[in-house]
Amino acid sequence: MTVLIDSWAWIEYFKGSKSGEKAKKYIENDEIAIISAINIAEVYRWILKFYSEKVAEEKIEVMKERCFIIPVDEDIAITAAKIKHREKMGLGDAIIYATAKKENAIIITGDPDFKEKDDVIFIK
Repeated sequence: MTVLIDSWAWIEYFKGSKSGEKAKKYIENDEIAIISAINIAEVYRWILKFYSEKVAEEKIEVMKERCFIIPVDEDIAITAAKIKHREKMGLGDAIIYATAKKENAIIITGDPDFKEKDDVIFIK
């Protein structure tokens, strides 16, 4: 199984929260894991809100060591636009959802925007 570890899961993991403990079993196991380049932007921005650039760089390295980074290509961009239009998601979430679909991945998240979506393991 391939998993896309969403920004929400990474943030909770880095915070050390109870939800982060649940995400940890996907982050620290041997399954194939991916992230969208958008996940890097979202997590980096969140870390900058509370910490330094140095900490942001360190955390992004952890993400890059664990996951393959999937760039946003034309196919993902167009699919994301259709998802955003049809399902009224935010553009970032639509790109992440389109990335998971293209890569046949299950999304690991607790983000409410993904709660009723197919191929999502929703962490409460």
